[in-house]
Amino acid sequence: MQLLHAIAHALSVAGAMGWEILWPLILGFSLSGAVQAVVSHKQMSKLLPDDKPKTLALAAGLGAASSSCSYAAVALARSLFQKGANFTAAMAFEIASTNLVIELGVILAVLMGWRFTAAEFFGGPLMIVVLVLLFRRFLTPKLLAAAHKQAKKGLVGRMEGHAAMDDMAVGGNRSIWQKLKSSEGRTATSHFFVMDWASIWTDIVLGLLIAGALAAWVPESWWQTLFLSNHPVWSVIWGPLIGPIIAVLSFVCSVGNIPLAAVLWNGGISFGGVVSFIFADLIVLPIIRIYAKYYGWKMAGFLFATFYVAMAAAGYLVEGIFALLHLTPQSRNATVLHAGITFNYTTILNIIFLVIAAALVWRFLRTGGPMMLKMMNQKPQGEHEHGH
Repeated sequence: MQLLHAIAHALSVAGAMGWEILWPLILGFSLSGAVQAVVSHKQMSKLLPDDKPKTLALAAGLGAASSSCSYAAVALARSLFQKGANFTAAMAFEIASTNLVIELGVILAVLMGWRFTAAEFFGGPLMIVVLVLLFRRFLTPKLLAAAHKQAKKGLVGRMEGHAAMDDMAVGGNRSIWQKLKSSEGRTATSHFFVMDWASIWTDIVLGLLIAGALAAWVPESWWQTLFLSNHPVWSVIWGPLIGPIIAVLSFVCSVGNIPLAAVLWNGGISFGGVVSFIFADLIVLPIIRIYAKYYGWKMAGFLFATFYVAMAAAGYLVEGIFALLHLTPQSRNATVLHAGITFNYTTILNIIFLVIAAALVWRFLRTGGPMMLKMMNQKPQGEHEHGH
């Protein structure tokens, strides 16, 4: 009975967190789908020929307008590299695709507060800058050539079809608003909305279950010991180092790791540690295996090492800069244990956005979406253009 009670407690915490972030998820994916519907990726590889600051800024902007799914981002970055994009620019795009997207910021604000959202969008570019410096110092032409040769083999990872279909954006010389309100724009938005959900729902559910179990079962004293909470200086040093390691071992990607980040914050990890943990969705073990398929094991190891250093460095920089600006959060009351399903503003917003989601899903079903969805985990058969 005690075991069943413990499981029920963990599931109730996970369910409460899921209810709390439901409307932000729908809002984020709706906005992301609308952006992707009007931002074409067709010529992206030609827009990213080098690693100059202007090109890297463009790569980050294009990534921020893309899907938040880590696997889709990794697949699309490989596709860009195959087609001639600069490798460093492709990695900058990949980082932005998972760390600078709308839905991530909204969920961070709801669960943890606006300062974490600010840290995410401030730290993401810092991470890219650190990574670029590491690439310029340590990425050798020999390693890059071997990675390009491996990439040309086209070995399949995950969400290959999703990456290939990222050129469904509405074309023409119309304004953004005209594109969005057109029949093609509404259809494209609905397709991106459902495909993004399909690509990431397992990570969201897994993240909620892990966060619920840890919040319900792990004593607060254990977290405080792990994060050296009673030693303020050492805690700040240790946090950005242990944060990515926890992410690697948790297997959770993209927005699915935000509930777990809330648990870690409540448990005593440093502010910079939370930031580095959230950034580390691109070095979880399944993605390292995909890097090995795409670029070879040597490049996979190089990416793990450089990404880890860049994530930790971004955590330290955010910690220091936010402390100087007196923006570091002080209270550790992220929405985890105290979340509850009651009739309040969250319930009202969830009902409103569920209606919006139902409308988008209905349009998706009526416009050939299910056939496209079947292609998401399939290897693209050549280059295709998708229109609506």
